[in-house]
Amino acid sequence: MSDNSDVTPEHRIRMCELVVTTREGETQTLEAAPGSTVMEVIRYAGIDELLALCGGLCSCGTCHVHVDPAFADLLPAMTQDENDLLDASRHRDGRSRLSCQIRMSDILSGLRVTVADEA
Repeated sequence: MSDNSDVTPEHRIRMCELVVTTREGETQTLEAAPGSTVMEVIRYAGIDELLALCGGLCSCGTCHVHVDPAFADLLPAMTQDENDLLDASRHRDGRSRLSCQIRMSDILSGLRVTVADEA
C-alpha cells in the first residue's frame, strides 16, 4: 500500500469535510473523497444508525438526513423519486434529504448533516 509520498501535492486528492451529528447528538467530522455520496461516507465511518438498506439506489428512504440550512442552496435539486420517498417519513421537514443523493464536492466541504429519526 502506497503512502502517496511519491505523488506531488497537486496530484493528491483533496478531501472534503463532512460533519455528522447522530441521533444521540454525537458529532463527528469525517473525511470524504470528492464524488462520494454522503451516505457512503457515513456508512464507511461506521455510523450504524444510517441504515441505507437499498445501498444508494434511491429506493428505500432509510438514509434520511437533515441538512444544515447554510448548505441548502448548494445542494443539487431534489428529484421526484427522492421527494416521494421523503414523503413517507413522518420526520420530514424543510431540511430533509436522502444522503445517497448528495455527492461531496469542494463546494460542499464542511457540509453538516444530522441523521434523521427512523421512519
